[in-house]
Amino acid sequence: MSLNYKKRKNEKGFAIALALLMLVAMSLMGATLMVIAAGDHKRNGNQNVKQQTFYAAETGISEAKKWLASQSSLLPGSAPGNNLSFCKTTFFPELSSPKLIKDKIEKKNLNELISGEDAKLSNYSYEYFITYTPDQTGNTQTAKTSTVSGTTGGDISQGTTYKDSGTSIATFYNIYSCGCNANKSSCNSDNVITVLQSTITLTQ
Repeated sequence: MSLNYKKRKNEKGFAIALALLMLVAMSLMGATLMVIAAGDHKRNGNQNVKQQTFYAAETGISEAKKWLASQSSLLPGSAPGNNLSFCKTTFFPELSSPKLIKDKIEKKNLNELISGEDAKLSNYSYEYFITYTPDQTGNTQTAKTSTVSGTTGGDISQGTTYKDSGTSIATFYNIYSCGCNANKSSCNSDNVITVLQSTITLTQ
């Protein structure tokens, strides 16, 4: 009887130790899952921010194209200097001495263009500037041109078909746009900034 009693006592002690071990293991697994979930949530949040800043930069490209199409004369002006808030020329290594077309710089919050969700959209902005397409040295003072068929047309990069007879001269322009996850007045190098560049051609 005494031997059986000791055996049951040992088994009881082993069961307690095993239960504690399983509790520790489950706690570690739970903590690991929480860390993984938090990491996934953070990555998803970062990805969403990057998508929104990309969209903001694309909006800048679209607005710049509209502005170009509305102008009758497009000539280079001065260097941007300190007039650019967050879309710095250093983001674009092909530029060495940029001259802005008509000194045009535009920056807006997305809620200035898109209605709805003003609180969210006000935290995303874009800034763009436009130059002649730079040459091999990065200079933008001289226009790069090409002869195209047709006397009327628009943006060749958009697939415009020139049907009129004759020829005309198309001029190449570069649009540089940056999207930021902050208000246009507060965006700085600490924010997420997505940069885009688009080359278009216009006939005058």
